[in-house]
Amino acid sequence: MSKINQVRVLTLNADENTESTLYRLEKGWTLRFVLGASLHAKTVRLFCNHTHDKSVVYERLEFYELAWRNPSGMKNDKIDVFAEVHIISAGSFNYFFTIDGSANGQGYFLVDPTLSFGDDKEDITLDCIQSQTVITKLLGPINEWKDRLLVAKESGYNLIHFTPIQELGISNSAYSIRNQLRLNPLYYEKNKENTFQDVEDIVKMMKKDWQVLSLTDLVYNHTAKDSAWIQKHPDSVYNLDNSPHLIPAYLVDRIFHHFSLQVAEGKWKDQGIPSVVDSEGQLQIMKEVLLSEVFPHFKLHEFYTVSEENILKSFRSKIEENVNVTTNDTEVNIKQDKLYRRLGSTVDMNTVLYFYNTDRPGVANGTDRINQCCITLREKIQQLNQNKINEVNEHIRVAVDNFLANVRWRFLAGDGPKVGQVTEEEPLMWGYFVIPESHEGSVTKEESMIEGEGKKYIFAVNGWVMNDNPLRNFAEEGSLIYLRRELVAWGDSVKLRYGQCPEDSPYLWKHMRRYTEETVQIFHGVRLDNCHSTPIHVAEYMLDAARKIRPDLYVIAELFTGSEALDNLFMNRLGINSLIREALSAWNAHEEGRLVHRYGGVPIGSFVQPRVKPLTPTVAHALFYDQTHDNPSPVEKRSAYDLWPTTALVAMACCATGSNRGYDQLVPHHVHVVTEERHYMSWSDSEKPSNAYINKTCGITEGKRVLNKLHFEMGLSGFSQVYVDQLTDDTVSVTRHNPQTHESIILVCRTSFSHPSNPNCAGQHIKSIHIQGVIKEIILEGSMGVSHHYEYKQDKDYVNGLPDYFLTLRQNIKTEESQICNVHKNPDGTVNISWKNLTPGSVIAFRSCLPPKAKEAILQIRRGLGQFGYLMRSYSGSTMFDDTWDKSNFRVIVSNLDLASLNRVLYRVEAEERDDGYGIGAYSLAGYGSMVYCGLRGIISVLADIRPNNDLGHSLCDNLRQGNWLPDYVANRLKLNTHTHDVSTLGMWFEGIFSYLKEAPRYLIPCYFDALVTGAYVVMREMIIQQMSDFVRDGSTFVQALSMGSVQFCGFVKSSKLPTLSPNLAPPKVRTEIDITSKDEFEASLSLAAGFPHFASGYMRNWGRDTFIAIRGLILLTGRHEEARSLILAYAGTLRHGLIPNLLNEGTGARYNCRDAVWWWLQSIQDYCKHVSNGVNILKDNVSRMYPTDDSEPLKPGEVDQKLSDVIQESLEKHAGGNKYRERNAGSQIDCQMTDKGFDVEYGVDWNTGFVYGGNEYNCGTWMDKMGSSSKAGNKGKPATPRDGSAVEIIGLSMSTVRWLESYNCKNLYPHDGVTAVIKGKEVKITYHEWAEKIKSNFEKYFWVNDTPDPDNEPKPELINRRGIYKDSYLATQFWADYQLRPNFPVAMVVAPELFTPSRAWIALNTVQEVLLGPLGMKTLDPSDWAYKGDYDNANDSDCGRVAGGFNYHQGPEWLWPTGYFLRAKLYFAAKLNKEQDGILKETIGFIESRLANHYLELMRSPWQSLPELTNSNGSYCRDSCRGQAWSIGCLLEVLYDLEKIENHQHLLSTSNSIPDINGNPS
Repeated sequence: MSKINQVRVLTLNADENTESTLYRLEKGWTLRFVLGASLHAKTVRLFCNHTHDKSVVYERLEFYELAWRNPSGMKNDKIDVFAEVHIISAGSFNYFFTIDGSANGQGYFLVDPTLSFGDDKEDITLDCIQSQTVITKLLGPINEWKDRLLVAKESGYNLIHFTPIQELGISNSAYSIRNQLRLNPLYYEKNKENTFQDVEDIVKMMKKDWQVLSLTDLVYNHTAKDSAWIQKHPDSVYNLDNSPHLIPAYLVDRIFHHFSLQVAEGKWKDQGIPSVVDSEGQLQIMKEVLLSEVFPHFKLHEFYTVSEENILKSFRSKIEENVNVTTNDTEVNIKQDKLYRRLGSTVDMNTVLYFYNTDRPGVANGTDRINQCCITLREKIQQLNQNKINEVNEHIRVAVDNFLANVRWRFLAGDGPKVGQVTEEEPLMWGYFVIPESHEGSVTKEESMIEGEGKKYIFAVNGWVMNDNPLRNFAEEGSLIYLRRELVAWGDSVKLRYGQCPEDSPYLWKHMRRYTEETVQIFHGVRLDNCHSTPIHVAEYMLDAARKIRPDLYVIAELFTGSEALDNLFMNRLGINSLIREALSAWNAHEEGRLVHRYGGVPIGSFVQPRVKPLTPTVAHALFYDQTHDNPSPVEKRSAYDLWPTTALVAMACCATGSNRGYDQLVPHHVHVVTEERHYMSWSDSEKPSNAYINKTCGITEGKRVLNKLHFEMGLSGFSQVYVDQLTDDTVSVTRHNPQTHESIILVCRTSFSHPSNPNCAGQHIKSIHIQGVIKEIILEGSMGVSHHYEYKQDKDYVNGLPDYFLTLRQNIKTEESQICNVHKNPDGTVNISWKNLTPGSVIAFRSCLPPKAKEAILQIRRGLGQFGYLMRSYSGSTMFDDTWDKSNFRVIVSNLDLASLNRVLYRVEAEERDDGYGIGAYSLAGYGSMVYCGLRGIISVLADIRPNNDLGHSLCDNLRQGNWLPDYVANRLKLNTHTHDVSTLGMWFEGIFSYLKEAPRYLIPCYFDALVTGAYVVMREMIIQQMSDFVRDGSTFVQALSMGSVQFCGFVKSSKLPTLSPNLAPPKVRTEIDITSKDEFEASLSLAAGFPHFASGYMRNWGRDTFIAIRGLILLTGRHEEARSLILAYAGTLRHGLIPNLLNEGTGARYNCRDAVWWWLQSIQDYCKHVSNGVNILKDNVSRMYPTDDSEPLKPGEVDQKLSDVIQESLEKHAGGNKYRERNAGSQIDCQMTDKGFDVEYGVDWNTGFVYGGNEYNCGTWMDKMGSSSKAGNKGKPATPRDGSAVEIIGLSMSTVRWLESYNCKNLYPHDGVTAVIKGKEVKITYHEWAEKIKSNFEKYFWVNDTPDPDNEPKPELINRRGIYKDSYLATQFWADYQLRPNFPVAMVVAPELFTPSRAWIALNTVQEVLLGPLGMKTLDPSDWAYKGDYDNANDSDCGRVAGGFNYHQGPEWLWPTGYFLRAKLYFAAKLNKEQDGILKETIGFIESRLANHYLELMRSPWQSLPELTNSNGSYCRDSCRGQAWSIGCLLEVLYDLEKIENHQHLLSTSNSIPDINGNPS
């Protein structure tokens, strides 16, 4: 089966260091780097040290720059840029990235080695490894190795871990190496001096003939104390010459040594310390003696204190020199003597002089002054010395406690050796230093040896420190480990001293590198001994050298850092592939089962992951041992009954597994790496072998062979899913599942952590298990038994096990033949298993598969998935891809769906769905709530959160496992759409595919349901993109995600119809649907919902202002020109009083109280004409006037038609002449909050300025339209923001309109050149050119608030709260409101930039940026304003009028749609100013991209896949906001469109003074 190339995506984030995060990859995969939101606006360079060519030798510090690629057609959008590394080499690799040339973030990734067996080089994964550790010295001479190693091969192991094969030191410990470059003479054959080549020959034979790999240890921390080479190169170890800071610790060590000798000689017997130590009381006497009598004699504090007399003498001498001194110190402190001589420490004399050579009032003469200074200084020196004495005494106290703790373990502890008699050979505690015999003597003599050359040969031993920082070298200066006796010392080995680089100890680095290279020349892998204490830079260097020789080196280690983050750091830096874990660490069966679950695999029924998916952190890959060679036998620690079930549990782990030689043979004691000298037994096929041999019946050997075979099969065949079930306190069930074949292996074992009180307990009380499948066979069943005919006796020559315990094993049996269980077959094809003889120490394993019906159903589901383009596989492994194009194929069905149909399939909120009249709402999940959409996107939003984390415990998964309700819901809601045939057909497709899903085992339904729904969604999303504009099709992920809002919000809702268009309208034909009851065809133009969930249906769906603010981004830029045309013409038909309604209510229930909607409508017509090919023809389209006169009743479609250009002109004439009227049906029936005067509407044009004005203090006719509703708080009927007078954005919109109409009139595209105004009672013709000039000449005069005081042009300076802004309005009744800073003038900047002086505009925009810009939205009011309240709560029932009933809706909360206009204005004026301020455009583009990163994150994380209406202060969540808002999406799309347009016009920016504005007009 060929492997499908896997791609893992790693997102880079600013200032992120992931060196403690573990990422695993495999050779042949691709690592794809993408930029996180924090980097979208940055100049990022990425470097990685993974080589791009196999022929290139890896060098850790050689990095290669990765090139960024952009798959979209957008030049300025970095959302989708990526860089890739094609993984070709194994090891540890580092990447880092820079921002603007400075290093910013870094991380690592690990690549598993490729391991293979035999001549055919069959590759295996790490999960297939089954390792056995052997203590090499117990194998005997090399010519005897093969027979002894054959035990591992015949037991089913495929990797043998050899302890070091080099010459061992005096202790004969397997890890204390005397000569790293010489084979241990123990392995020499008779009359032959064998070499490493002989070992390599055996290793090669094992791989070729046995399919067994080999691995050994690398020991970098220490060498045997009798290593000859350290006598020639003493600087290679820590000694008292190169590490004088150890001198005090050395003396402490010698003091303890001599005290131990004295105890052995009985010198302290009279004080209660005999030579036989057997009580805690004796230890307490020792403590008292050591602290009060022994240690004080040696005055160890003198290594840290100063000589009073020497300091005072020097002080007097320096005073007499009478020189000026300075110091950077704030007080006098002792400076430690670097050579650690007694009283060798000193103080800084300049500091002493500065603080103590001072005037002394009242002294008689200079001599008296000096004497007084010396007295004061002596007191200081005594104080400093006393502090040091106290510190040293505390160190000695700790050292004594630690010394006695070791004595307690050696002589008193139940689990210790209980030495008993203190002797020279068995001291109270082993020493920390190795000294030559010539140095030995009294403590005084031994101290004298630290002078001269002799100190070079006093070596510090190695050991380990509990809970120490593994990144710190405990032997270096600054560490007190040796002094305080905190080291668990290995007295046979001395600690190697590498320094920081090879130049610090050339011989040592060269020696150990050669040792490394010779080792990996032989072995396929290495175990890093004592890895956590190995200097990490040393291990890096050595392993880099090793991988040059063996690139696919398998590296394992034990780490005891106490921190997963530190473990990961070591793994990343060193390229460790597996960490050794041990089942013996578990304290009960539940914990042992948890370890099996933790160390590998994913849950059964896990989601089908795509080929391209995020690179997620992982736990360290485990090499999971039942017992390691460092620990006691489980027979001692638990019971002989437990070895079989525990090793069975380990075999079921989805990781590498291991064992220790002797475990399978039930050796009842620790086979010790130091003291054990007997040989291992050899293999024999004889039924009754001699004491030198074992066969398969020995212990659990045959059982281990079967388990190893099973473990290998599961690893090789892809049984990657795991489920662990705790049946009882001692009984565990583990299931391994193959997601490709859906075969399962279920193993049940009954552990015995202590000797069972009743070994024959049949276990009938144990919970039965239920298997959703067919049991094909019982793979094995075995139980531990005991025979009283045998008794264990330790063999004197060979390591032997218990002869009285045996394993009864049966393999490949039928269910009815089982002696352990009863199998009950259920009618539905499932199976129940109960227990008849599951005794302690029993194990049974089953192989199961799907019932035939379920198996066929899964096959059909996979065929269905193949229609999406998934590379699904059949059970045999062949690829299933359905590229047929018949009418039943999914892609054929969805290819017939238009965007309106896709709105029904994918989206529709609850209100929209219920409006259809089918009785269906949003699907609700217990414990979760209702999905946000009724269509597939609602389900996808949930799945998108749970799939990456495999959250199979989520309520959605529970729902799917428990019943078919959700699949039925998906199919049925689509089938009910009979008025849209293609939607109904799609529903039948889902019904068909889900019928197979219902036949699958319930645990598999979530993963296949996810695959089906997600696959369908991906295909349909692509269909949507392909039906949109080039801007969308070529756009980035961000552009396309925003563009989906066009389908989200744009749909047909029966209770929210648009007014019917003219029947005389020119083609294309208006959209229609079929009434499901009458079967009549009716017009069904799509409307644009303002927001979800609040503005989705009924009279609350369609708002003129919202529609036409959103239309350019959501409808025009996405290429939905027909929908835009229908919206423009439908609202045109409702024109009345010269206005279009904000609240449309199908036209017949419209309200005409909104002054700005008509200007947004006019702006949208202008945008339509410019964006649509031949869009100007819309001006000639017939508009069916619902109200041809202000007083007419609603007319039927086609009764009165007008050209759109005439409707436009009517609106402008109405404004030019001014208009006053009272809303129809004024009163509580249309608005229960508004006061009577609020229903009076007035608007017009002030022809002195050309400004459109309108409104009064009792209504609110712009987008800031919150009306107070709280009688309790006194704000009922009061508009929060009347904004009467001339609102700044309306001035900009009117300027944009008249300028456009002037242009079109000049081109004969618009029939009118102006309007008729009434000025001073006379009708006057005002051309559009004249109107525009009036606005332009007056705008900054009346709207600009100068950044510095300007008395001549500031009639009311007391109202100015903030300078460097444009006013929000002009001549508002609430006169202070004109001067309030709000985010409205950027709208005018975008639509009419010619009104603004660029330099002033830039000042104002910077003010807005500083004061109003939030994480997502714009504050609707300056926070320094008295009325500011940033958090909106519509349910507020307080008596505070500023917030009650949500009165502050537009008084601070941060709205998103103005952000789009602000960013567009910044972009325009940056381009305008770029010639004067070089680089400002680039800087602004970067700023905009960085701001948009927040919106991208919000959009992608939101279950609505949208942007909210508003947020509370500082971007915080607002409960009452719509979670998806049309204009929020539309305005952001416009920003991205303009960014791309700026990029395409860069050459114009550098060569021309004519800069296109945002709308494409030359300035």
